[in-house]
Amino acid sequence: MSIQEVGTGNSTERPIKLGGALFTMVEPHRGHEVAYNRWYERDHFYAGCMIGSWTVAGARFVATRACKEKRYPTESPITPDPMVGSYLAIYWILAGKFDEWTQWGVNQVNWLHANDRMFTERDHIHTLMYRCLEERNAHADGVPAELALDHRFRGLTAVIAEPAEGAAIDDVTKWFGSRPLPADLLVAFSPVPLFGDAPSDVPRDTADNRLLQLYFTDDDVLDTWDDRFGSLGRELEASGKGRILFASPFLPTVPGTDTYADQLW
Repeated sequence: MSIQEVGTGNSTERPIKLGGALFTMVEPHRGHEVAYNRWYERDHFYAGCMIGSWTVAGARFVATRACKEKRYPTESPITPDPMVGSYLAIYWILAGKFDEWTQWGVNQVNWLHANDRMFTERDHIHTLMYRCLEERNAHADGVPAELALDHRFRGLTAVIAEPAEGAAIDDVTKWFGSRPLPADLLVAFSPVPLFGDAPSDVPRDTADNRLLQLYFTDDDVLDTWDDRFGSLGRELEASGKGRILFASPFLPTVPGTDTYADQLW
């Protein structure tokens, strides 16, 4: 009996389709990292995003010092210092409901601010909405993008790139697409500016010609990262198509614990 013959559903149709994502990288102030971690996972992860309609999934990741030491470039418009940007939260938004969810998210966070439900001892480093462009899978029947955050991959690599002068973002996308996939799953996105009424503590990033790529791997991301991603920036720049603005490995957090909070710097 085939998978499609079980029950009445047909999973190949994928009616639950990924439309976009919220990517939010934050730095807790030193001495407040444990309090921040607990506030975020026990309150804000849910109250700020997961309770919203059209939220498909969410997950949190952390960049330890070992992760940050692999980041490049040193000077980046994404983060002011490679050692800044310790916690990353990603949320999947259902296709067809992206704009509705974005407005809900703005309204909800403004309500949380008004009701003293936020955490002041932290800084937004890069918080932006992104529309899903494509997914690439290393396996014929691998984990689909919609399940990536629930699968609990062992590692994540985030890469943000932009085209070189005279090139287009499509040139960058095609360049990456011509290369072997260095992970089990890749999900790629384009940026969407924040709404004007978003909270003032979230920096405005107006660049709209960038490419966000999220590489998920079931391998040890720190052991394999140099071979798979270490030369990626040099190779892209040498192609004349673009440059990488941010490349970093991340580890999944361990919900309900403060694992890695003592390894951030």
